Amino acid sequence: MKIEKYGSAQWSGGLKDGKGKVSTQSGALDAYPYGFNTRFEGVTGSNPEELIGAAHAACFTMALSMMLGEAGLTAESLETKANVILEKQEAGFAITAIELVLKGKVPGADEARFTEIANQAKAGCPVSKALAAVPISLSVTLG
Repeated sequence: MKIEKYGSAQWSGGLKDGKGKVSTQSGALDAYPYGFNTRFEGVTGSNPEELIGAAHAACFTMALSMMLGEAGLTAESLETKANVILEKQEAGFAITAIELVLKGKVPGADEARFTEIANQAKAGCPVSKALAAVPISLSVTLG
């Protein structure tokens, strides 16, 4: 089975004074603004790092739900935040780390088993695999 999805971007102008729009195939994002100021200056809009974070959090959480089900467990709730760290280095900017922060309520699961399954989901998630060049950490809270 092969699934193909796309995201697209448009840009006009220079780096600092230019403006862009990002869209997704589903329409969840439709010409949503992004630019230097939304990436580096805190102005409202999107940026590549938060889009990577959202994709990673969504993929990981779905993989975890699947793996919990395979273990006979059903989550009452799973909440994942993916902190994507962008740092300036000698050769330019680079994503240097991704921190997955998971909070879950899973009836019948103890912390050790939940953490074990979460680590398996982190390793098996397709987005984690695509981002394998970046160190990915995971912190887990079961409550």
